Amino acid sequence: MIAPDRPRRSALYLPASNAKAIAKARTLPADVVILDLEDAVAPEAKAEARAAAVAAVREGGFGDREVVIRVNGRATEWGADDLTAVATSGADAILVPKVDGPEDIAAYDAALSTEPVATQLWAMIETCASVSKLSEIAASAATTRLSLFVMGTNDLAKEMCARLTPERTPFLPILSLAVAAARAHGVALLDGVCNEFRDCDIFRAEAEQGLLFGFDGKTVIHPDQITPCNGVFSPSEEELRWADAVIHAFTLPDNAGKGVIKVEGKMVELLHLDQAKRLTAVAAQIAARG
Repeated sequence: MIAPDRPRRSALYLPASNAKAIAKARTLPADVVILDLEDAVAPEAKAEARAAAVAAVREGGFGDREVVIRVNGRATEWGADDLTAVATSGADAILVPKVDGPEDIAAYDAALSTEPVATQLWAMIETCASVSKLSEIAASAATTRLSLFVMGTNDLAKEMCARLTPERTPFLPILSLAVAAARAHGVALLDGVCNEFRDCDIFRAEAEQGLLFGFDGKTVIHPDQITPCNGVFSPSEEELRWADAVIHAFTLPDNAGKGVIKVEGKMVELLHLDQAKRLTAVAAQIAARG
């Protein structure tokens, strides 16, 4: 139960072709900004968006937000040019779509060989083919730049011919499997988008569902979703109070060397101590962001 290397409570998608949206993103409280070259950009605007994304990253001004570029897939007519352009952009991460298996991760990793070592590779989990290979895909993090999964529930719904309702019932097993596979191999995770950007209650319920499953944060499609998203994926005062109580209890001399102790009338094990430390580490990272 290690803490994430940085908070990623909210990750805002925006079209890389929209200069006003990019300028506004520099002022928003999102932890991550994703400059999209794929779904949010029309075919005739792809080249322009690519140039704008690279220019925006080089211009900077995003503060301590992570800046990510989502490219078009390798098999598309824009994929190769996207990878060539972003390979020297300086983006914190490159988000790649339609990953079917570990061979795709290896191919993208090879294409990004000229990127600085710190540049991460993020993968969209959004195809039916990927579902049976989640563990293998996550395991490739040991030998590639892969560091994070992003769930693409809209594309999954399309491929599965399933209905994407607020309950997300058809996708719950996939979300659970993705979390388990990622955690087994030290890969972070972001939940998919909520299309109901005008209904805060539906969005919050879906974000809380993602938190329940173990996601680090959630991708969002509208600025109004950022604040509630940050709220859901930030530890509450009560959670932090309990975490502090657990950590303190294990430091007491009477509890030295014990694997199970009692805290406020509840049985607590060492695994709960690990969880408490992770929670306080996340809270410290969020506080440092201001």
